[in-house]
Amino acid sequence: MSGSTLRYGDKVVIVTGGSKGIGRGIVKVFVENGAKVVFCARGVAAGQALEAELNRAGPGSCKFVPCDISKEEDIKGAIIAMTKAMAVDESRYQVRVNCISPGNVMTPLWEELAGQTADTLATIKEGENAQLLGRMGTEAESGLAALYLAADATFCTGIDLLLSGGAELNYGYKSQVP
Repeated sequence: MSGSTLRYGDKVVIVTGGSKGIGRGIVKVFVENGAKVVFCARGVAAGQALEAELNRAGPGSCKFVPCDISKEEDIKGAIIAMTKAMAVDESRYQVRVNCISPGNVMTPLWEELAGQTADTLATIKEGENAQLLGRMGTEAESGLAALYLAADATFCTGIDLLLSGGAELNYGYKSQVP
């Protein structure tokens, strides 16, 4: 835990899809920095294993709740709307509520889906080139963005942070990296 602090010890964090990939990265970084985390996911075994692992390691704590929110088209808009509504409702208590919408982040799911194509490496390269930065994000970068919103971005509430490597800013082949 070198380099981390307990500045998040008074934070309570809710993470959806928290047992793998981006969500796992976010859960892990908050627990490592002292926060109390509630996370949900479909995979009960993976969620319980992560809960046990992180509660042993500390210094924060986490609680896993089984929940299926896998239909992205149904849930994404609901999460953004809930974020905005909760930001309004909880502002009187000085509680800030934000969400993160990630773009291409290299996760086990991304690798699995790329592996189902005719050319796995070409598919991954296409995913990298869809970002202006010419690469995919990492689970750790997703966690750091969440940490930023939780502590340093104290005037942000009700926002949807696009964590996309600039994918939404250009058309076609996006990478500007030679």
